[in-house]
Amino acid sequence: MYRPPSGSQHELRHGDQRVVVTEVGAGLRSYKAGSRPVIDGYAETERCTGARGHTMIPWPNRVKAGKYSWQGVNEQLDLTEPAFGGAIHGLTRWASWELLEREADQASFGHVLYACPGWSWVLDCRIDYQLGHNGLSVTTTATNIGDGACPYGTGAHPYLSVGTGTIDAAQAHVPGSIYLPVDDVGIPTGREAVAGTHYDLRTEQLLGGRKIDVTYTELERGADGRARVTISSQAGRSVTLWADAAYPYLEIFTGDTLPQPGRRRTGLGVEPMTCAPNAFNSGEGLITLEPGQSHRASWGIEPGA
Repeated sequence: MYRPPSGSQHELRHGDQRVVVTEVGAGLRSYKAGSRPVIDGYAETERCTGARGHTMIPWPNRVKAGKYSWQGVNEQLDLTEPAFGGAIHGLTRWASWELLEREADQASFGHVLYACPGWSWVLDCRIDYQLGHNGLSVTTTATNIGDGACPYGTGAHPYLSVGTGTIDAAQAHVPGSIYLPVDDVGIPTGREAVAGTHYDLRTEQLLGGRKIDVTYTELERGADGRARVTISSQAGRSVTLWADAAYPYLEIFTGDTLPQPGRRRTGLGVEPMTCAPNAFNSGEGLITLEPGQSHRASWGIEPGA
């Protein structure tokens, strides 16, 4: 019997909003408000590329050479980004997730991450999707159900769209005053102020041809504690991604290096992250989960006009 490449498809609806979440990775494949795409997703008949809509557990972004040391033990992860010789975006995004709860406008998924090469612990993972009047909210919860403390981080990887064909014609606002410059394999080398650089999007600006694939931090937040990234079009369309205080970092990716030429710069990757890239080595933002301890983080998308 035929099964789509991303497994079972779970559609959520609220008013004219429609979201599709997949069995594989409990990923966000599609989000539309009326006939308007809110994210640059992928078709049911396609395999996900560019980590579109994936949740990244137990680390977001990269681990240099897939190597790290934890409490005196050296670990070696499988190298899932051969071109850069590293490990990228965690261990759960290609796994089959179990549907735990389902209603018309919400769904919850679970997956147990067991020990594997480079990862010696056990995590009980849960992702909750809730679609409502103000848009979509996504909550990721991980509980250490093993017998030792473990390193932990999470992130998400949607690509926002305002229907401009490419993002060159879109305007963007990113509320970070610091960015993390990277080396030739995408590993941060320090911290720099965005002021005076083409990374400075603290006021809404035309993206144009600028190429971005860096992490922002020192995020300005609203009274509700949320940091917000907004993209908009000259036609008056806008989409906002918000991230709660559990996400101190935002990776912004203009998609120039995607291996599929036709998908480059068709959406703006906005990735809320609980830690910096390579945090398993640098420790920046890295969370320690003790046995029985849980971590919870929420982000969401407001579809705008």
